[in-house]
Amino acid sequence: MRDIEAAVSAVQADIEKDRDWVVKLTQEMVRIPSVNPKFLVDAAINREADVQALLESILKEAGFVTRQWDALPGRPNLIGDKAGEEARSLILCGHVDVVPVGEISRWTVEPFGGDIKDGKLYGRGAVDMKSGVAACVAAARAIHRCGIDLTGRLSMHSVVDEEAGGFGAIDIVRRGLLASAAIIAEPSWGDVQPAEGGLEWARVTIRGRTAHSAWRYNEIYPQRQDPGRFEPGVNAIELAARFVEALRVYESGRTRAQSHPLLPPGMNTINVGVIRGGAGLGDDGLPIVMTNPAIIPDTVAIDLDMKFLPSENSADYRRDFESFVHHFAQTDAWLRDHPPTILWELGGLHFPPLNTPLDHPLVTSLVKRKTETGKAPAVRGMIAVTDAAHYAGAGVPGVIFGAIGEGFHGDDEYVDVASVVETTKVLAATILDYCGER
Repeated sequence: MRDIEAAVSAVQADIEKDRDWVVKLTQEMVRIPSVNPKFLVDAAINREADVQALLESILKEAGFVTRQWDALPGRPNLIGDKAGEEARSLILCGHVDVVPVGEISRWTVEPFGGDIKDGKLYGRGAVDMKSGVAACVAAARAIHRCGIDLTGRLSMHSVVDEEAGGFGAIDIVRRGLLASAAIIAEPSWGDVQPAEGGLEWARVTIRGRTAHSAWRYNEIYPQRQDPGRFEPGVNAIELAARFVEALRVYESGRTRAQSHPLLPPGMNTINVGVIRGGAGLGDDGLPIVMTNPAIIPDTVAIDLDMKFLPSENSADYRRDFESFVHHFAQTDAWLRDHPPTILWELGGLHFPPLNTPLDHPLVTSLVKRKTETGKAPAVRGMIAVTDAAHYAGAGVPGVIFGAIGEGFHGDDEYVDVASVVETTKVLAATILDYCGER
């Protein structure tokens, strides 16, 4: 066994000598459109399976034992494994699905062209996150080319569906295909990110009492309770408006009272994303009639995107919110007897928090190896959510580290070419640090 620093030098020299390889792999992946079919169904661009086939052939050449299976119909996950000790086992994870192009007229380049201009590689998925997947594969390939046998097991997880909730990674976790730690190569702009907040999608449903709008005055100017009086309606939309205002106060109180040292104050927001009001409640949990203002509405469904801190847990977060909803209902005579209901994990979506200790070996290695490239990284939290959450929820500490770019989920998406090569070198060194050499 040679000194680990000698191994790092040899591998990084191999990456530098063949630096165009990881760039060309990124280009090749970008040129295979793999738009998540949950957003847009089109066989010509729903080609996750083709990306996985490309990667599988490369992983096999790099000495991995591979397998594929459908995490969702026609949408395969890919895993590559190199045997080793479990105590030093490491997952490299990335997703191959991308979001739709959007309004193509706003692009100045071919969205799936993989063109390089002024040191930037353009295309949908270039930075989010096919370059990250390519960097992971290239790092493992360089270690193999240098004839290095790792002590710990190294696994490559190339997953589908991250953009729509991470159900590819969730499937892997449910199958127990885990390790002692994980690196998720999402774009981090060269920063080391050992934390991200949790995310809940929830639906609050408020019920009123439907009536003809001609008798709305019964609500506003209460009549005597005599046998001829029409029963007044209860306008669920008006109740919902009051609820949303109370929610703003609740949100403000939480964001002011709590924070996390690696994240900006106020990131733990509650976004009122969708509101649908009308009459009747369908089997789908939504109002049946939403086109007739002559009906006093009795149903409102409020869909929420709820972010909480890395240091919190889902059970406590849900309990606190449920307490808020209960106390809000106590302020209204109708709602005291007809309290709002809460549906958690709307659409099956739930992201546990990631909160890896700053002294974890992955964190210290990434900081050290990135600093050696000439610029010390910031250590901070990820504002969005990634598949790191699903591994963290299964007890696997993770760190997010990836390239520099812009335009993800927008127009003219690109990744900085030099940062892809640098990311590959840093990842390779950290793999050697963490897994060790036999």
